[in-house]
Amino acid sequence: MDPTEVFGFVTGAICVWLAVRQNVWTFPIGLANNAAFLILFAGAGLYANAALQVLFAVVGALGWYWWTRRGPDGGALVVRRTPRWVWVAVVGATAVLTVAGLFALSAWTDSAVPFWDSLTTSSSVVAQVMLGRKWLGNWTVWLVTDVILIGLYASQGLWLTAVLYVVYLAMCVIGMRQWRKALGRADAVGRVGPAGVDADAADPDAVGTARVGHP
Repeated sequence: MDPTEVFGFVTGAICVWLAVRQNVWTFPIGLANNAAFLILFAGAGLYANAALQVLFAVVGALGWYWWTRRGPDGGALVVRRTPRWVWVAVVGATAVLTVAGLFALSAWTDSAVPFWDSLTTSSSVVAQVMLGRKWLGNWTVWLVTDVILIGLYASQGLWLTAVLYVVYLAMCVIGMRQWRKALGRADAVGRVGPAGVDADAADPDAVGTARVGHP
């Protein structure tokens, strides 16, 4: 069994579980996971998914900053409902990135599955940005992406990684439930932020407070 794939399995599972728990350590663990999968996917000919790990590292660093510094009064970022405009942006960004990635992979690489490689790369980047902003809808995008990735990795013989994404799928369901509960508790105690208040823009969907750090 490839030790790189094993390391990716372990760090990936820990990373997602910490995200479910709203634990900021998800980001440094995620960086270690990115390094492992960069090596693994490049060796398997999944070049877009390999390049994705570099993007994940950049977005993860941003998420680390957002979670700890971009909340109310410069504190921890709160869990928020996904604004309607974000869903429009999600569809548009995923489509544009997928087409661009498909062109690049088809023209310059011998990617085994250029369309699916590009699509899952694009949706994963979008989902990671949403996670960094603590928008609840990130779990929906991850669910769809993970279903596709399970089949993709299995088709390339990366069975342990495919199993890992089955675990991710279950964690996404748990994460969605946990984050919804956080919003419900905040609503129940009347801790809804004033309309139009956000760390960096007007956002009536900001709600409640969510503890970042060790559970």
